[in-house]
Amino acid sequence: MGTIGKIMHIGADLALVSAVLAGIKRSTGLTFDSNNFENREARGYVQKYLDVGEWVFDTSLLFIRNSDYFGKQ
Repeated sequence: MGTIGKIMHIGADLALVSAVLAGIKRSTGLTFDSNNFENREARGYVQKYLDVGEWVFDTSLLFIRNSDYFGKQ
């Protein structure tokens, strides 16, 4: 796998971890506290990362709700 492939793989893994954190937030109310970072710029990047997870989570739910392969039990 080339460098671009590795970067894409790592990016996808990071997006999935962020989506899992978004799911934990939605189901339990527990969230990662970015205020623990003293550096304001680092806090901003952490918040952007968590926002990506929210977007992935919301987009996945939208897809699943409109799919014939999923249903409530």
